Amino acid sequence: MKNLVIVESPSKSKTIEKYLGNDYKVVSSKGHIRDLTTTGKFGFGVDIDNGFEPSYAPIKGKKSVITELKKLGKASNKVYLASDPDREGEAIAWHLKDAMGLKDDDYDRVVFNEITKDKVKESFKHPRKIDDNLVKSQETRRILDRIIGFRLSKLMQSKTGGKSAGRVQSVALKLIVDREREINAFIPEEYYTITGIFNDFDSELFGYKDDNIEVKSEKQKDKIMSELSKIFKVESITKKDKNKKAKAPFTTSTLQQTASTRLNFPGKKTMSLAQKLYEGIDIGTETTGLITYMRTDSIRLSDEFIKNTYAYIDKTYGKEYIGYVKQTKNKENIQDAHEAIRPTNINNTPDKIKQYLSNDEFKLYEMIYYRALASLMKDAKAKTTTIILDNNDYKFKTTGSVIDFDGYLKVYSKFETSEDKILPDLTGISEILSNDIEAEQHFTKPKPRYTEAKLIKELEELGIGRPSTYVKIIDTLKERDYIRLEDKKFYPTEIGIETTDKLQEFFQNIINVEYTRDMEEDLDKIAEGNKVWNKVLDNFYKNFELLVEVAFKDMEKKAPEETGETCPECGKPLVVRKGRYGEFIACSNYPECKYIKKEEKKQVEVSKCPNCDGMLIERKTKKGKVFYGCNNFPKCKTAFWDKPLEERCPNCNSILLQGKDGIKCSNCDYVK
Repeated sequence: MKNLVIVESPSKSKTIEKYLGNDYKVVSSKGHIRDLTTTGKFGFGVDIDNGFEPSYAPIKGKKSVITELKKLGKASNKVYLASDPDREGEAIAWHLKDAMGLKDDDYDRVVFNEITKDKVKESFKHPRKIDDNLVKSQETRRILDRIIGFRLSKLMQSKTGGKSAGRVQSVALKLIVDREREINAFIPEEYYTITGIFNDFDSELFGYKDDNIEVKSEKQKDKIMSELSKIFKVESITKKDKNKKAKAPFTTSTLQQTASTRLNFPGKKTMSLAQKLYEGIDIGTETTGLITYMRTDSIRLSDEFIKNTYAYIDKTYGKEYIGYVKQTKNKENIQDAHEAIRPTNINNTPDKIKQYLSNDEFKLYEMIYYRALASLMKDAKAKTTTIILDNNDYKFKTTGSVIDFDGYLKVYSKFETSEDKILPDLTGISEILSNDIEAEQHFTKPKPRYTEAKLIKELEELGIGRPSTYVKIIDTLKERDYIRLEDKKFYPTEIGIETTDKLQEFFQNIINVEYTRDMEEDLDKIAEGNKVWNKVLDNFYKNFELLVEVAFKDMEKKAPEETGETCPECGKPLVVRKGRYGEFIACSNYPECKYIKKEEKKQVEVSKCPNCDGMLIERKTKKGKVFYGCNNFPKCKTAFWDKPLEERCPNCNSILLQGKDGIKCSNCDYVK
């Protein structure tokens, strides 16, 4: 039979199958197929007493996938595990091998950093076996997150009403809480700026005689203003050549940051769009990936891409625009397994492929394309002029900069703020007359609250977590109601602050930047084969579990909030409690009194029922999943998972449904 190739994403499989030809059948695992069970001590799914041996089970809905893959694998000549080229992808490959019962001779591992015909076919010429060190690193991370998440989340739920806690999540929350406290504790200080206003420029006071000066009071300001005249002496004019360096190509983190600030894209949206560009876009008669793998810490570019881009720069802009390759600074926790995020083909210019992309896909691709291109172009050259003026021994300064050679700005200027400021030529002039001298009062400001871009940057610089997980961490904090987003800035909520305070009271040696960064380094060392995975877990767990036991014993339980009502059964106060499916009102005398107030459910009507005279209303399953069913139930059992619309299908007149992928008919194949 054919060779079997297993990838993660269904959208990749058809494209890759076209590339490989008739001898290969390409199927998808649809992501992870297995996860830790919830058996054993505390439901960790790990045998702590037996070297932290993990226990795995199929993820819900994946049993049939595994069964089908086993069947296909047995009928194949060879199985190629082609999951993503990172730790998660390596772990998925290992789980596939293990679940399918594949021996070393039965499979090969292939990885590709870009989904193009040449690169995919080339990767199959250089297969390898699964990297066990990478797998153990991912497995250790998963076990750590399970242990910390399960124990601390249970603790928070029982003591504070908080919903969860986590190894990286709680450190990120602490950063937001700490920043809020800095802001609240900040005492503004008064200061003044004094500016000379001229026809073509302004000049600001910075010194007196040979010393710098700060104007910190109205009295000081008034004294200085009384000693100034409108006549300024030209003390010095300094001109310097300055290079403006192009930025390195995008990593996952810098892509998220720049897309947030320049395109106003949330991190989740950026990664979703990048995934589509990576997995493949239909361009005319072919499907090809437009960018390289979008989860990377590296700024490295392949020799082939550099060579092709240099040729493109030479042909399009001239030799004088050819620059140099950017190098990674000595930075810890860099995963250099694959390249920076770049276009797969420098000749696929944004203008050339615009017609094949949605508006948002185009915006992101354009930014990725020009960032990679600009990184290999010459620095821009600017002439910087600094003019020092003297007014009765008070020194004023103004600086202007004019681009002399545009270099990389030739292609990247739209993504950077222009700093051009042209100053008049004062050569040979000894004195100039100001139009006015202005004094303006200011107050110092605290550090700003974190935006999504700033928080991602901070987490990366601190070496906490991985860029690929930042979006999920932020989403979790919002979902748990630990933070709220207001005017693009993060504010901690009351429960977020309380959760942080309790964790710091009992776990300050673990829930902090230094410990989390050190753990990331240990995970990297496991991936490199320089640390033993279960020893890392053992060293962590011994201390951690002692702290948890103390916290369960000593942490004060938060008293539930009283509603002002009394229990109709025993007369005790009613309180707000939190359960698995949200808040509810119950008796404070529980468990002696088990009264729970039943809330009147508001029926949200969304559409007329197509099968009776009733209305389709929003309902929830026992597990809280929303669906839409008829209010005449059980007489009428009409129900839909997707939201019904008032519109009818133009083909069969059935009800239309609004799903994640758009509007579709409930009965036929019609898609709007």
